[in-house]
Amino acid sequence: MHRVLKAILGAVLLLVPALSGCATDPTTGDRFLSLYSWDQETALGIEAASSFTGEFGGELPHEGIRAYVTEVGMSMVPHVEEGVPKDLPWKFTILNSDVLNAFALPGGQVFITRGLALQLENEAQLAGVLGHEIGHVTARHGNQAMSRAVLLQGSLAVGQLVVGAADNQSVLSRYGSLGLPVAQVGGQLVLLRYGRDAEYQADALGMRYMSRAGYKPSGQRQVMVTLGRLSEGGQRPPVWLSTHPFPDDRVAQIDKLLNTEYAAAEAGASHVLRAEEYARRMLRPLASLPPAPPPSDGGSAMLLESMFWCALCREDAEDLTLVARWSRRLSAHE
Repeated sequence: MHRVLKAILGAVLLLVPALSGCATDPTTGDRFLSLYSWDQETALGIEAASSFTGEFGGELPHEGIRAYVTEVGMSMVPHVEEGVPKDLPWKFTILNSDVLNAFALPGGQVFITRGLALQLENEAQLAGVLGHEIGHVTARHGNQAMSRAVLLQGSLAVGQLVVGAADNQSVLSRYGSLGLPVAQVGGQLVLLRYGRDAEYQADALGMRYMSRAGYKPSGQRQVMVTLGRLSEGGQRPPVWLSTHPFPDDRVAQIDKLLNTEYAAAEAGASHVLRAEEYARRMLRPLASLPPAPPPSDGGSAMLLESMFWCALCREDAEDLTLVARWSRRLSAHE
C-alpha cells in the first residue's frame, strides 16, 4: 500500500502542471484547458505549414487564383471576435492537389485544395469553406485538441504507474490491467466527440464570418450538400466513431441557423453568391492548368474522403495527426 500511495502522489505531481492551464474561447467566452499560448499556437502552425504544403503538391502555380483565395479569406478576418489577436499572421493557401480537403493550423494558416475548389460553384461557397477554417483558428480548436490529448496521455500514464506499483495479487493489479485498455478506448471516443463538436462549431462560425462579409450564408449549406453527394456510396463508420459529423447532420444544423439567425441575411439583396465571379476567377483558370501531381505518401495518408472534409480533428488516426506532429515539435523546442 505504501508503494501505491507513493505512485499516486507522483502521478498527481505529474498532472498538476497540465491541470493548471486555462484559456478562453474568444467565440463563446467559455473556458477550456489550455497548455499553449496564442504565440505558441502560431509558432507551431507556421512551422508545420511548409510540410503540409509539400505533402499536398505545393502551392497552386497560378498567381491570380492564389490572390483570389487570399482576397476572399481576408475579407472575413476583420469580422472575427475581439478576443482574437489582431496580429495573427493569416495566410490563405490553395494547394495543387486533387484531394478533396481543407484544413487549418493554429495561428491563421488556412488551406484549401484545388480538388475541393473545383467542386464549388460560387464565391459564397469558397467563403463558407475558408470561414469554417477561420472558425477552427478563432475557437482555438488546435489548442484544445492538443491539450486534451496531452491530458489523456498523462492520465493513462498515471494509471499505469499506480497499477504497476500495486501488488501482483491485489484487486487493483488484477482489474487495473484490464481497465487501462478500456479507459484508453473510452478516452479516444471522448476525443472523437470533441472533434465532431468542433466541426459543428466551425460550421456555425463560418456562417457568422461569411455573413458579416456580405455573402449569403446558404453557401455553407451548398458546400455540405456537395460533400454529401460526393460521399454517397462510400462506406461510412458509425457517427460515434467518426471525427466528423456526417454531411446530412451538418446540413440539419445549418438549416436551423438559416431559418433563424441568418434568415434576414439570406433574404436580403445585399448578401451575394457570386457564381459568375467564381467561374471567371477560379473555375476557368483552373481548367487551363496542367493536372495536379499525384499525392505524396504523406498527403495520401490524410483523410481523403469528402465526408471528412477538414483534417483538423483526427486524434484517432495514425502518427500523422496534428497532435502527434505538434507534440513532437513542442518537445523539440523544450
